[in-house]
Amino acid sequence: MIGTKQPWDDVISLDERETYALAGLGGAAGFGKRPALLVIDVQYRSVGNRPMPIREAIKQYPTSCGEAGWHAIAYIAELVRLFREKKWPVIFPHVARKVGQDQGAFSAKIPGIMRIPSEGYEFVREVAPEPGELLLPKTQASAFFGTPLATYLIGAGVDSLVVTGCTTSGCVRASVVDACALNFKSIVPSDAVYDRSPTSHAVNLFDIASKYADVMPTQAAIERLHALSDDQTEDQRT
Repeated sequence: MIGTKQPWDDVISLDERETYALAGLGGAAGFGKRPALLVIDVQYRSVGNRPMPIREAIKQYPTSCGEAGWHAIAYIAELVRLFREKKWPVIFPHVARKVGQDQGAFSAKIPGIMRIPSEGYEFVREVAPEPGELLLPKTQASAFFGTPLATYLIGAGVDSLVVTGCTTSGCVRASVVDACALNFKSIVPSDAVYDRSPTSHAVNLFDIASKYADVMPTQAAIERLHALSDDQTEDQRT
């Protein structure tokens, strides 16, 4: 993780990064042969209905990440197009609409999550699901917790994930940690995930890259996916 410019380089000191490298953290985990794309929580509640500074965006939805989310959506859309073109699974774990029974430890920390109007739960049009794509409503951070995601992935023969969406420090991180625990290899495109805090975004990408997944820009992820597709085509010919 030292050498190429990374999103966390201006946040995590060189000394700390060198310590991690000396400990052997941050090696490449590699990727599998049958990928799926997770588009996590890309709903208007997480970006607002248009690009705007975050302090303006949270007046509309307190859960909004503002312009950071809209910046990431363009990269998420590139990945969605590629996966659809290759006929690989595109899966939409998303925040389920909150009802009274959802009051709990998380809402005690963040009361605003219980006050999102219904339109906030709609998928952002630029990356909205198409008919037949899997929708997974969830009530907790991880896309795996309380959902049939793992069962679906195993049944579809999926062995690896590209994880996009939000927030980097919350639902993305929780999903990647669970994916690693279940032995799914993951790529996290650093510009296709987003957070309300640039510092938290950078620190969590560093920690994910150190322990749980390979982190790279979307363009590098696309190149890897194209190479995987080319290998699959060659395998079919031989």
